[in-house]
Amino acid sequence: MSDTMQSLDQLSSLKTAAPEAPKYVKKVDKYGRAYATGKRKDAVARVWIKPGAGKIVVNTREVEVYFARPVLRMLIQQPLVAAARAGQYDVICTVAGGGLSGQAGAVRHGISKALTNFEPDLRGVLKKGGFLTRDSRTVERKKYGRAKARKSFQFSKR
Repeated sequence: MSDTMQSLDQLSSLKTAAPEAPKYVKKVDKYGRAYATGKRKDAVARVWIKPGAGKIVVNTREVEVYFARPVLRMLIQQPLVAAARAGQYDVICTVAGGGLSGQAGAVRHGISKALTNFEPDLRGVLKKGGFLTRDSRTVERKKYGRAKARKSFQFSKR
């Protein structure tokens, strides 16, 4: 029993160090690009970013051609604007599945994740803006005996 503490001062010296926050490291391929996969609804986007003039290419087409609506283009730019990196990175992405809105959301998610892979210090800013969270809402499945997921067939008493 000689190893018991005699005073509170000795007890404070036994404190274990608080666990450190995980360190995020830069993940870049041999071409100097950061890669990430973004998802939204049924759309999946594969995104590569590298330092450049701010050019965004989606499925080998310019972003203005692929996403004609300004709202979708603004949605894609949001993580870059929030991180104050607009016009500093070239973005190349391939996107498949879903509609245009889901694809734009998938590209946004992919750009956010790729930015954190390229610059781990931006993780706090992007997480606070909600760009790193995958939007889990998907289309509800159709049930048997129903016209759609919840809509019933027309009811007739006679």
